[in-house]
Amino acid sequence: MAELPHRRFNPLLNEYVLVSPQRNKRPWQGQVDDNKTEAEPQYDPKCYLCPGNVRSGKTEPNPQYESTWTFPNDFPALLPHADDVPQAHPLLKAEAVTGACDVIIYNPRHDLLMARMSREQIRAVIKEWQLLYDTRGHQEGINNVQIFETRGAMMGSSNPHPHGQAWSTSSIPTEPATELRSLKKYAEDHDGQCLLCEYASLELREQTRVVFSNEHWVAVVPWWATWPFEVLLLPHHRHIVSIADLNEAEQTTFADALSRITVRYDNVFKCTFPYVLGIHQRPIPKTADTDPSLDIAHLHVHFYPPLLRSATVRKFPAGFEMLAEIQRDLTPETAAQRLRECSEVHYLDGAGTEAPKEPALAHGETSKAEK
Repeated sequence: MAELPHRRFNPLLNEYVLVSPQRNKRPWQGQVDDNKTEAEPQYDPKCYLCPGNVRSGKTEPNPQYESTWTFPNDFPALLPHADDVPQAHPLLKAEAVTGACDVIIYNPRHDLLMARMSREQIRAVIKEWQLLYDTRGHQEGINNVQIFETRGAMMGSSNPHPHGQAWSTSSIPTEPATELRSLKKYAEDHDGQCLLCEYASLELREQTRVVFSNEHWVAVVPWWATWPFEVLLLPHHRHIVSIADLNEAEQTTFADALSRITVRYDNVFKCTFPYVLGIHQRPIPKTADTDPSLDIAHLHVHFYPPLLRSATVRKFPAGFEMLAEIQRDLTPETAAQRLRECSEVHYLDGAGTEAPKEPALAHGETSKAEK
């Protein structure tokens, strides 16, 4: 089966993906992207997100933040208030949506991507995610908090400074809502069992798609992966509903897992590997007033990276994918093997060295003098 076309079922989204491994040998004369790998400066005077700089449309400078920093998005996709949408016809259905958008800066260093951050620096990001999930999730009218990161210009990131976002909405968006329905249906059909708890156990037994695991987390290229080097990261030792439920040890191993995934990604093609990272979990924190059935949610992280053949050739969802069904060339098993074989020492650091633990200088110190 591994070498012949076949379809695989995605139980989370209730859809199929066509796997065509024989197509990976086809010649490529299509678009080649410029995935530049030049080093970014530690401080960029033109960056809207660096400490002390002024953002577009603002007059006050950013604070001289020293770790993570979160602020409301200056150009939000959601607003706190909305008017009702008139229903002109049943086929022209629409509904009002309200919410808030936040930007989470990972670190004052302009060049310090997650792949080169220390575990403690990544753990600071996790704590910021937890704080934002708790704060927005308890806000009146908010029914979902979607935390994500868009890394790299190829994926559409508008600023190279390491950052993520959280969009908090009055409705539960399509993909997490579909996953919740699938998790509930699986539990109904399997004596209350969690789909993702079962799946994590299955992958750990088989090992063919496991990239690595630690005490609490397992990273796999899922059986149903769409993107060439897609990774699903999830806790395997117990059912964890959200990041709010992580204990100290689980936070530490979560930081370890995020580091190991992102370093491996950069090492696949020796480049700054683009991806979209997204956390799916209980839509909002559990309270006495929230729906207890939402506890079927199992915390997990999706990594959707576009690169296929090299640092400059990506997968394009094109004709068949847009009109019929998602299709992939590289099998998940082959992708997992390639990621397993990648070093956990970042290619820019070389063997026997460690990633930078803290900024070499106080953030912006040299650059401020140059200004």
